[in-house]
Parts: sequence; C-alpha cells; structure tokens
Amino acid sequence: MEARAMRWLGLAGLAALLLAATPAEAKKRAGDDDYDAAVDRKAAGTIERGRRIFRYDTFGDEEFWGDALRLHEAIAGEANGGVGPGLSPRAALALGLRVDRDALPQRLKAALVAGRVDLDDPATTLALLKLEAVLGVRGFFDAQGALRSVGIQCALCHSTVDDSFAPGIGRRRDGFANRDLDVGAIVALAPSVTPIAALLEVDEATVRDVLRSWGPGKFDAQLLFDGQAFRPDGRSAATLIPPAFGLAGVNLHTSTGWGSVTHWNAAVATLEMHGKGTFFDPRLADPARFPVAARNGFDDVRDTPDLVTAKLPALHLYQLALPAPRPPRGSFDEAAAARGRALFEGKAQCARCHVPPLYTEPGWNLHTADEIGIDDFQAERSPDRRYRTSPLRGLWTHTKGGFYHDGRFAELGDVVAHYDATFGLRLDAAEKNDLVEFLRSL
Repeated sequence: MEARAMRWLGLAGLAALLLAATPAEAKKRAGDDDYDAAVDRKAAGTIERGRRIFRYDTFGDEEFWGDALRLHEAIAGEANGGVGPGLSPRAALALGLRVDRDALPQRLKAALVAGRVDLDDPATTLALLKLEAVLGVRGFFDAQGALRSVGIQCALCHSTVDDSFAPGIGRRRDGFANRDLDVGAIVALAPSVTPIAALLEVDEATVRDVLRSWGPGKFDAQLLFDGQAFRPDGRSAATLIPPAFGLAGVNLHTSTGWGSVTHWNAAVATLEMHGKGTFFDPRLADPARFPVAARNGFDDVRDTPDLVTAKLPALHLYQLALPAPRPPRGSFDEAAAARGRALFEGKAQCARCHVPPLYTEPGWNLHTADEIGIDDFQAERSPDRRYRTSPLRGLWTHTKGGFYHDGRFAELGDVVAHYDATFGLRLDAAEKNDLVEFLRSL
C-alpha cells in the first residue's frame, strides 16, 4: 500500500511539474489571452464601422447623383433653389423612402404626432436630410443651408424601418430589402439623365422610360453591363431587391451568382452607386456579352482617390453579422410547419439544394435554367449563365413583389407548385400547404 501511495504521489508530482508554467510560458499564455481579447475588440470595432459605412457612406457618389444628374435640385424644388415642385415627405414616403425615427429630435416627433409638420412641403424633406434621417440618402448643404448635392448609401435599397412611429417612419432594419422603394421613379426625377444615356448610347427619353418601367422593389443591376432593358416578352428586365442579411456561410451573392458578397459590394459601390473606387473583373471586358461595361471600361476601374476599397472589410463583416430575422409569433402554423420540414428534407427533396441550416448549397451553389425549370434570360446576363440557390431564411420579410429573382411567382404556393410539376413530386394539396408553412417559419 505504501509503495502504491508513493507511486501515485510521484505521478501527481510529475503532472504538477508538467502543468507548471515557466515565466516564459506564462507570458505566452497571457499573450494568447491578450490576442483573443484583441480579436474580440477588432471584431466589435469592425462591425460597428461597417454599420456606419452601410448606413451613412456615399463613397463619393454625390459627384454622380448630385453634380451630374442634379437630383438634389428635383428634391429641393424651385421654392428652395432647385427646379420643379420638389419632393415632399408625403411624396417621398409614397416612393418608398423611409425615415429613421431615432434621428428625429423629440420636439419634431411631438410636432408630427400633433399634426403640426407640413408633410406636403419639400422644405420639410430638406430638414429631414439635414438630420440624416432619410434612409440611404445624404444631403450636402452649403453654408447658407441650401441643398447643393445629394448622394446615396447602401441603406437606400437594403434597409427599411419597423413603422413603429408611423407608416414609413420607425427604427432601422438593416439588411431588409425595401420592396416599397421605386428606385427607377426616384432616379427619373433628376433634371438630367444624360450621364446614363451616354453610358447606354440612347437618348434621355429612353432612359426615363426604362427607369419608370422597373416599379417598386426592383432594380436592374445588369443594365449598365449589357444594356438589355427588357425581356424578350417585353417586360422589364429589372429584378427584385434582395435582402442583405443571412449571408454568413453563403458562397455567392446575387440571384445569378456574380461573385462573393465583398465582390458585389465593390461592384455596386463603384459601378451601380457610381462611387469612387477600384474594381476589377475581367469578365466585363467581353464586348459580346457585356457591351456597355466593355465600352466604358468597367472591367478595370481605378479612381483616385479610392473611397471604396478600404471600407470593404468592415462592410463585409457587418453584412455577415446581420442575422436573418425570425418570423413573428403566430405568423405560421407550427404543426403544419413541422410536417413541412419533414417533407422539405424528405419527399419534396428541397434540402438537396437548400441545405439546412444555410438553406443553400455549401460550395458552388449555381444551377442552369433547365435544372430548375425556368427560362434562362436572367442567367444569360451573368458570367456563369446560371441561377444561384437562394438562401431561404427570413422569407417573411420580403414577400411583397413575389418570389424568385423577378417576382414571377406571386405566392409561396406558386413556387411549391412549380417544383412539384417540374420534378414530378406528386405532392397533394395538404403537403403543399405544409411546405408553405415551413417556408414561412424560416
């Protein structure tokens, strides 16, 4: 017994010796702890910086929207040094522009509640711009308080509000697709669309007709690449504004998989928002497929100063941090959704492409038009000629305007019916309904 006890004591001593840290080792461990803390600080700081960029940065695009298109003049109106009737808050809200309640002083909120604010006066819009309260739009004012230019921000299309103060006025919801926003109608207000007409090599009247054809919740990001404004059937080639949340783990961005999130951020900031940045994508040099982009050198843009590139890391991390919001309690049938999940992962075979929990394929998540049973018009406008398997979480936030990239399916039931017919799933009416309830639950 004594020998056994001594043996255990010896082992315990050896363990203590092995676990005991030398001063150098202790310092190393402390350094590791410091590094972990530095990572945490870096992540938190980068996300906060990304939030500010997403909400407030124009990347210098005011040179295009204000100085070139003179959009600010149409907003101000003749009575405030601009042109035309101006854009009142009521008209702005009708066009889908949204107001951040947290940017409003308490006295202004009280006046709004009391009905003492003139929502039909463009001067009120200018006051809101001075407060940086209009999502996605920044006004630039001179020393006398006159609006001299205007720029746009990521939040214009990819944020909305919760309507907690009034319809169109509430707390920001970054990442939500603004399906009320009529981008084309807003741009068409500009006194001059000559810069866009020059890019497309068409007249201004044609540009305005194209812009007005988009309608609420849609935008044609490929127009300035290939110049195709309309589908073969005569309908607008614009596609639905997508959400910018729930992208962590998702390989490709956009409905046709142009590239990663940060690739598309650089493309949008530089080519779509017309900010000042650097963007390189040699695929756009193809004059047969992307004549507008090739003609205008969009494959290799090198602006000085570059106001985009240094902001991409923070913007990227912030977007990846945006979670897909859970649906409101009571917005779906829980029992039916549970049955729908079993169908989704079983008989209906949805999970083969929409792999949980990402609800898209890990890896190269692209498919041909034939594989999903639709036409290839929009796919042919992208480099890989394919459609992306869209992640499904948060579907409830963007039902307005329909489903699929162009809203061709008015209801989720229409989507389920399409796949049932395309793949011969032989789902009965109850099973289709259960699948719809599951999709609503995501």
